[in-house]
Order: sequence, then structure tokens, then C-alpha cells
Amino acid sequence: QVQLVESGGGLAQPGESLRLSCAASGFTFSSYAMSWARQAPGKGLEWVSVILSAGRDTYYADSVKGRFTISRDNAKNTLYLQMNSLRPEDTALYYCVRGLAGDYDYWGQGTQVTVSS
Repeated sequence: QVQLVESGGGLAQPGESLRLSCAASGFTFSSYAMSWARQAPGKGLEWVSVILSAGRDTYYADSVKGRFTISRDNAKNTLYLQMNSLRPEDTALYYCVRGLAGDYDYWGQGTQVTVSS
């Protein structure tokens, strides 16, 4: 069965960095676009970034552009999100998701990122 397991969340101070990972199994990882989405307390789901199957094409929400980098290692079936220059407004539960925005079909359990001084 499809499994997406996120890791790497935690507590960071403003300006610091974190790297999220998502280990995928149960499907042909290299055949799918993969996304990161987040949900802040009391807010709706926000799309963060997407990377297409081959890893050459990436897209970002304006709120994270220039600070976050999505990448993937198809040999390791792993998706990454490098988050630099973190801000308090980046505090959220971050999800690894299979597919493109509007066409998600599988989600991980989420990893909490908290940015606070």
C-alpha cells in the first residue's frame, strides 16, 4: 500500500533552517509529481511546492519562494524540503502529498514545524 512518512520537523528560531524528508513506498515514486502542503493552526490547507516526476521542474508558493527548495531522490524514493530563513508564519503541520494541487490522492501523517524565538 502507498505510504508517505515525513520526518525532520521540529522547533527552530526565526532565520534558522530545517530540512524535511518524506520516505515513499508502495508505488513507483519516480512516476509521480510530489508536493508539500501545510496547515497552520486555525487556517486552511496551503500548497507550498511541487516537483515533477523527473525532478527538473519545481514550483513554489509566493510565500516561500526564494527560501524553500524542494528536491527528490528517485533512487531513494525520498522527497525533501529544505527550508531556510524560517519565519514564525511558517509554523504549520507539513504534509508530503502525492500528486499536483487539486489532484492529491495520498497524504503522509504530517510533521510539525514550529518557528519561534
